[in-house]
Amino acid sequence: MARRTLWFVLFALVAAAVCVRLGFWQLARNAERREVNARVSARLLEPPAPFAAVAPLGDSARFRRVTLTGVADYAHEVVHAARTNGGSPGVHLLTPVRIAGSDGAVLVNRGWVYSPDGVAVDHARWREGDTLQVTGFVEHFLAAPRPAAGVPRTDRVVRTVDRDEIVRLTGTAVAPVYVVATEVESRPAHAGEPPVRLTPPELGTGPHLGYAIQWFAFAAIALIGTSVVLAKRR
Repeated sequence: MARRTLWFVLFALVAAAVCVRLGFWQLARNAERREVNARVSARLLEPPAPFAAVAPLGDSARFRRVTLTGVADYAHEVVHAARTNGGSPGVHLLTPVRIAGSDGAVLVNRGWVYSPDGVAVDHARWREGDTLQVTGFVEHFLAAPRPAAGVPRTDRVVRTVDRDEIVRLTGTAVAPVYVVATEVESRPAHAGEPPVRLTPPELGTGPHLGYAIQWFAFAAIALIGTSVVLAKRR
């Protein structure tokens, strides 16, 4: 076998081995995603528990269903900008709910409302009762990228649900996790149209299985192509 052919065969075998390894890696990622989905599904099927009992659970608190009752602090409500619903622009309303006997508050995502520019909203229009009875699921705060020096930050508007930014805007200590409301009852009863309540995230498996098939296909192409070349040279 000529040296040139030998190098070609070695390169094809290494490329095929790498593709096979990447294929099995994507299969492992797919299995991990299915395990996560199974845990999340199990949490969402559990009956709601009091927020105070679930919040200290750390990572395992996420997506657990909870209930809480408190006084809505509409004066310090924040909007999560650039949220869409069915292709329409809008915002999510992030309302601190003060719990009796506590100095802090629990941040509650009360849902989506329409906003033409995805930022401005009439807070008064979307107020519900003073006391809210919330059923929902727990979510984690995300760390927002810090703005460049000299760039102003708009009051009561966030691009990421960042706890430090929420505390800065509201001047209120909030719990280390927040609640996405799926049901809200208010006292006094709310006569107007409520925000569109959010639903738990859809649990897809992602593209990992498709990527695995692609990598295995690339490996097969490398091996079959090498076999064809060797057959022709013989």
